[in-house]
Amino acid sequence: MLKTKSVTGKFVNPTELSQRLNKTVMTSSRQLGWDGILVEQSQSSSNSSWEMELPAMSDHWLNLPLGKPTSLIQKRDNRVHKSIVQKGDTILVPAGQPSYWCRNEGDICTPLHICLKPKSLEQIAEASEIDPERIELVNCFAKRDLPLHQIAMLLLAELNSGGIMGQLYVESLTQALVIHLLRHYSTVTRTITSENRNLTRVQLQEAIDYIHTHLDRDLSLFQIAKVINISPTYFASLFKRATGTSPHQYVIQQRVEQAKLMLSKTDMAIADIALQVGFSSQSHLTQQFKRVTGVTPRQVRL
Repeated sequence: MLKTKSVTGKFVNPTELSQRLNKTVMTSSRQLGWDGILVEQSQSSSNSSWEMELPAMSDHWLNLPLGKPTSLIQKRDNRVHKSIVQKGDTILVPAGQPSYWCRNEGDICTPLHICLKPKSLEQIAEASEIDPERIELVNCFAKRDLPLHQIAMLLLAELNSGGIMGQLYVESLTQALVIHLLRHYSTVTRTITSENRNLTRVQLQEAIDYIHTHLDRDLSLFQIAKVINISPTYFASLFKRATGTSPHQYVIQQRVEQAKLMLSKTDMAIADIALQVGFSSQSHLTQQFKRVTGVTPRQVRL
């Protein structure tokens, strides 16, 4: 498994973390069943100063400030680190590492918390032919990282939508986030790639056939990759190499094409067509249909 610093005592899980931070959870992915990742936006209960020592966590913890700039102090390895944290900054505490925090009196903050299961990182490391035993995430305090912030904002938007884009989309974002962490916040010294591997024609066709047969389902990388017996991580990168598009975007395109056909060939209600081809609602179909084709479903029917 990915290396973590040796600590004694029970690890704190994400639920216990929220309780210890004394924050009000505004929105959470707990009820959406996202695999390997928890995304929560919270709000501090007061604007008073505080300090606390947190035990080691069971998950890798990303804390992304979204509110006004706030003075924050972190102490680790007998050194004090102080910074004015603001939107676009990244705070990462790897699993297995205790942390100490102190904040002076200031504005109420609404950070985004992302907790990643170590298993998620191990699977992507193994799929990239990197020994997980040789990887260790490193603590990061107030590093400016706009690419990571962009991925996090897409996850937050999906959370606020109630998971409208589906499991495949969340898995793709999670994979992008994990690869970014492994590249920029770990002891990995080589590029994460599957450069020498390709899907065979048979594998690609089997995957495409499965997608077309199950367009009406909430597809996942795991389900599709299982059909051709490779890891979800390999599948996502190799599928994009073979088709020029990600599995998620390919599924969206095929759903739109199927909807376009049904709009022209049947009198079925647009809302029913949306569900038939795998969109969560008529508005979701309309949004993606216009993005792909430039027109709305109603305009196709005119």
